[in-house]
Amino acid sequence: MAEIGIHSRGLPGLPEAHAAIPVWNAENWYFEDFEIGDKIRSIRRTISEGESMAFNSLVMDHHPYVSDERFAVEEGVFGRRLVAGAFVFSLGLGLAATNCLNSFSYGYDRLRFIKPVFIGDTIYTIRENLSKVVHNETMGKLKVSYSVYKGEGELVLYAEHLLTALYKDPAPFADQARAAMAAKEATRASMAQKEAARASMAQKETGRG
Repeated sequence: MAEIGIHSRGLPGLPEAHAAIPVWNAENWYFEDFEIGDKIRSIRRTISEGESMAFNSLVMDHHPYVSDERFAVEEGVFGRRLVAGAFVFSLGLGLAATNCLNSFSYGYDRLRFIKPVFIGDTIYTIRENLSKVVHNETMGKLKVSYSVYKGEGELVLYAEHLLTALYKDPAPFADQARAAMAAKEATRASMAQKEAARASMAQKETGRG
């Protein structure tokens, strides 16, 4: 993994001497800096009662499994109150976030809640760079996995994060970028033609009726 916490970064209003100090957990990585197979492991974090309920209230998720202690203990499948999956997902990603100004979230795939997480559980995250491809003329696309564990290495959540990252030098990627954009345009045109054909067929069928 490209080194963490070595880059200085100026920000509006910072004294010059402070701007020259490397920023903790914030990087200036470009597309070229991401190496496939690189991994980082986060610190561990215990999930408390208060923050779990605060999250439930914030997003208005008061399902009995996450908010009703008596129900969870006496009637619930797990015998304990759960931490909301969306909260585990948010915490898991946040634990391994590197706050890179040159990359942008594109979406998430394959999100799975594998095992229950309970109040008082301690979690940590392992992030791995899975793949990288040329996306367009200014940035490439990356796929990164987040595996969230609790206790002594029990996998509780898995997700793949798609993100784009700026090229440090776009020139070497120019030909691939043009080819990728042309392929996307051809796919869009093909889909539009198929949709027009379906609409025309539906109109004809309606007219026959």
